[in-house]
Order: sequence, then structure tokens, then C-alpha cells
Amino acid sequence: MLNGIGMTSQRTRSRMIERLREQGIRDERVLTAIHAVPRHIFVGEALAHRAYEDTALPLVLGQTISQPFVVARMIELLLVERGGLGKTLEVGAGCGYQAAVLAMLTKEVYAVERLAPLLAQARENLRHARLGQVRLKHADGMLGLPEAAPFDTIIVAAAAASAPQALFGQLAMGGRLMIPLGGAEQILCLFERAEQGIVESRFDGVRFVPLLPGVA
Repeated sequence: MLNGIGMTSQRTRSRMIERLREQGIRDERVLTAIHAVPRHIFVGEALAHRAYEDTALPLVLGQTISQPFVVARMIELLLVERGGLGKTLEVGAGCGYQAAVLAMLTKEVYAVERLAPLLAQARENLRHARLGQVRLKHADGMLGLPEAAPFDTIIVAAAAASAPQALFGQLAMGGRLMIPLGGAEQILCLFERAEQGIVESRFDGVRFVPLLPGVA
């Protein structure tokens, strides 16, 4: 449970991990990473009492912090039959929560966010969580981060009608891109750069805010 200064008990985090196991998350690397990240830091004081619920929660500017199960599921799929994530780009840093989880799994995490106030919040949250190694940039996520490419892993935290071509161009050989695709109905799509070209796999139905161009 949470006390007045926003600290959470080991029991509360452990209950969240048990729920994720019950929902089918099996990769212990993912579960350990999620357990290690203090989610209450990323949701703000007013919602800290709900931080370890398995639900998306509102942020500023109409954005959301993703449901823990969806974060776990996306990362688990990216790790299937891989030793690690390698050099990773997150598109849509939001409040910094998913970047924090990624930072528990790889030393090279880059994250871009188009909304300057949200990026500032992510930077402060990650500093508070002592995860200063995440490299943040105010940028149009649809363009990726060409100056740091190629990436072994790209994970997009917003839904698009189709995967931006710029992101495919920034995938290393053998690299994987995870992105929710669709409009009213969305589905998680995994793209892998193989010798024969891009291989696509489709998974769960999800609900994300839209991926928008430009910066604000």
C-alpha cells in the first residue's frame, strides 16, 4: 500500500507481478524489470494510490501511461528467442515509465517524445527513479531517431494506420519493431528485419492514443 510520501510496499508490487503471471506473462526478465520500477513515481501524486492497478492511467495533454500488462506483453514479444533487446528506441516516451522498464533490460535506451511538457515530466521522473542513462529527445516520433540508428529494437507507444517507413529504415538486421496498428480497432504488430525482407506477425487487440506527426 502507498503511504503519504508515495512509497509502496514490496507486497503491493508483488501482487501486480502475480497478476501479470496469471495473465500469461512468463519471461522472468520482464517480470523482474517491471517489479524493479516504482510506477507510482510516474503517475503523479494524485493517482499514486492506483499506480499498481493493471490499468492505463491519464497523464497531461490527453496522454496515458500504459497498462502494465500491455507494457509486459510488448516487451516479452520483443524478447522471444532473443538474448536481449540490444540498442533500443522508444517512440512516445510519455511520462518515462516504459523507458524505465526498458532501461532495466538493456543499457542503451533512446526515447523520443513530441510533446515538450510531457518530455520534461519524463526527464524529471527518470531522474527521480535514478535512471539518467535513458537518452531523451524532443522529436517527431514518426521520423524515429536517425542520428542514433540502427536499432536492434524499436517499440512504439502510440497507434498508427501503418508503420512509419522511417522506422523500418532504422532497424538493424535481425532487429524488431513493435507497434500497435489500426484506428478504432487496434492490434499489436511485430516486424522483424530478416535476410528475405520484413516479416510481420500479429498479436493482441489493444487501445493506444494515436501516433501524430510533428512536435508541440
